[in-house]
Amino acid sequence: MQVRPLHDRVLVKRFIEEEKSKGGIFIPDTAKEKPVQGEVIAVGSGRISDDGTVRALDVKKGDRILFGKYAGTEIKIEGDEYLMMREEDILGIVQ
Repeated sequence: MQVRPLHDRVLVKRFIEEEKSKGGIFIPDTAKEKPVQGEVIAVGSGRISDDGTVRALDVKKGDRILFGKYAGTEIKIEGDEYLMMREEDILGIVQ
């Protein structure tokens, strides 16, 4: 199944958190924080301004991004977890 976000929304796959710390200690699932980095999987067509024109999004498929800790809505597609968020929830693009 393919999902195409609408307007200024972006579909993001979070990066997987490390299983152990830098010191070699294994971190249980309950103590892990969710990563705030991910990869853009799909983007919408763009934001519609007040005058009716469509402004293209600054991010594109394949970009590594930073986003807020509680940004977006978690969704499951064919067993994989993704985040659907607006472009304004994205803090930056990792170069």
